[in-house]
Amino acid sequence: MAKYEFQTEVNQLLKLIIHSMYSNKDIFLREIVSNASDALDKLKYLTVSDDAYKSIVFNPRIDITFDEKKQVLTVQDNGIGMSEQDLTANLGTIARSGTKAFIEQLSKSGNPNSDLIGQFGVGFYSAFMAAKLIDVYTRRAGGDGKIWHWSSDGTNSYEIEEIDSSNEKAKLYGFDKAETLGSAIEIHLNDDSKDYASRWKIDELIKKYSNHIAFPIYLHYTQTKYDKDGKAEGEESKVEQVNSANALWKKNKSELKEADYNDFYKTISHDGTDPLLHLHTHAEGTQEYTTLFYVPQVAPFDMYQADYKSGLKLYVKRVFITDDDRELLPSYLRFVRGIIDSEDLPLNVSREILQQNRILETIKTQSVKKLLGEFKKIGEDADKIVKEHAADGAADGGADGKAADGKAKELTDEEKAKVEKWTKFVKNYNRPLKEGLYSDFANRDEIAAIIRFKSTDASGDGDGKWTSLADYVKRMKEGQKAIYYITGTDEKNLRSSPLLEAYKKKGFEVLICCDEIDDIVIPAYGKYGDFDLKAVNRAGSDEELGVDKEEAKKKEEEFKPVQEKIKKALGDRVKDVVLSKRLSDSPSCIVIDENDPSIQMERMMRAMGQGNASLVKPILEINAEHPIVKKLAAESDETFIGQVSEVLLDQAMLVDGAELKDPADFVKALNALLSR
Repeated sequence: MAKYEFQTEVNQLLKLIIHSMYSNKDIFLREIVSNASDALDKLKYLTVSDDAYKSIVFNPRIDITFDEKKQVLTVQDNGIGMSEQDLTANLGTIARSGTKAFIEQLSKSGNPNSDLIGQFGVGFYSAFMAAKLIDVYTRRAGGDGKIWHWSSDGTNSYEIEEIDSSNEKAKLYGFDKAETLGSAIEIHLNDDSKDYASRWKIDELIKKYSNHIAFPIYLHYTQTKYDKDGKAEGEESKVEQVNSANALWKKNKSELKEADYNDFYKTISHDGTDPLLHLHTHAEGTQEYTTLFYVPQVAPFDMYQADYKSGLKLYVKRVFITDDDRELLPSYLRFVRGIIDSEDLPLNVSREILQQNRILETIKTQSVKKLLGEFKKIGEDADKIVKEHAADGAADGGADGKAADGKAKELTDEEKAKVEKWTKFVKNYNRPLKEGLYSDFANRDEIAAIIRFKSTDASGDGDGKWTSLADYVKRMKEGQKAIYYITGTDEKNLRSSPLLEAYKKKGFEVLICCDEIDDIVIPAYGKYGDFDLKAVNRAGSDEELGVDKEEAKKKEEEFKPVQEKIKKALGDRVKDVVLSKRLSDSPSCIVIDENDPSIQMERMMRAMGQGNASLVKPILEINAEHPIVKKLAAESDETFIGQVSEVLLDQAMLVDGAELKDPADFVKALNALLSR
């Protein structure tokens, strides 16, 4: 047999699987059966769409056999099968980016859990939780007719050999017949997993995890025969279908329970946890289609990778078409898993046709509206519960949801579940949804109603606390003309920013926008209802602070000599030096010209390889009433003026989250200032 080394990442993963303690070993059978179902789906599609495969007699089935004495469990399908190249690509490597980072994360967690296997999509390898050796016997449909044997004990390597049709194993699994296609996965169970070679255990696991696989699953077993007196008189071989083999998404919603939806989700997503929510719809009329969408409890690990894997499967009249088309939903909904099944698309539809197909575009448009509508509803339900809870507490003589005795009023279990669901949703998916403000013009108002923000108001301050734009508007001060926000990368730094001083004194609420993409998506959205969104770290956003214009003009004239000193000292490090209308306690702050990219934007551009982009020059705002600045009025020592000016700029840059070019110069200038 030819021997091959596993890809490094596979090696690391197998070590984790074999040498770690997992919470639920049972899932390995679900993963192997699910892979068999995928193989059947692929061949089913080819037999109706590709002339080269139409002569194949397709009677799909999955057969499970076991040998209690030898402790061997086998899952066989008559699906697409694998060639030698397929075996190397599918079982020897993990062809996904981010593999190394994921494994490092899994290793550092200290408590590796089998649920994480599903998030990563490496279901086959989970079989090594129960196996000391795995043998795969396979023949690919439409190939050269060769039979291949893959074998590994899950250590550093695997072996591949071609076997003859006269081989004992080839005969055992029917590959001695030229028409037999597909794969047989032979799992040699380890000492801790012997109970899986049992009729009752297999039957239990199939019904629990794989009942809704759309192809029949047959369990082969031997049963003792008894005569009329109850005496054993021999054994007989039996074959029993152990799953319902119905397409769950085609069933009426009234027939299904929450457990049915959850089990089916685990089958199609390879996730070990229940979904956060599901949405099942059936549309009739001009076009007929069914959708069953799920949102995972935890965001998919590859959600922010350019080559993320789509979580949707497309079917046409229950025939699987593809699970690799990222055009089925817009990219900001890439976390959604599930099924789309159309009655109107042709069975031989190609990926190229899919991208421009009007039927699919209609399904996509309606699906987006349904999903956004559901997200909006669960958000409104959660907000209503929280507000009513606070109102009830205030009515009982307290405030902030507390009764007169100071104790918080208890939510019911149902209310808690709704609030927790929404909190999880916002924590995991608020950021990708924000991308829709930039990319989905048709639905941007619906998206704006769903996304949530941290805020200087109590409703958006603290873990699990968020506010909507609608609630912000309700809290706006009389006469306030804009919605204010501040962008950066660290919530704590933004909350302590000197830029907020005047807004807080005026009672203006400011949204705390600490996602990297906020600098792109919020300006792109621009306006919510009748109100412009204004960044407080942009020049010109201080017009509404109520400063007396005559008084401001007088102060500017008085400040002009100091302004010129600082501007001369800083030279081309700044775009301008101006008197601040918004500072009351801090000596300085920086803002960016309305037409310039922000510091955060510049950092993103560098991360994307645009490192030669011209540096953003900030505008330095100075608090003329601050003692440090007042010192400069009578100062003539240019060295000292330069040092103070450097400190004023650098400390403002640090507060804004920017990097200093020369931290040593900042420390030197600060020491000089402190020594005076």
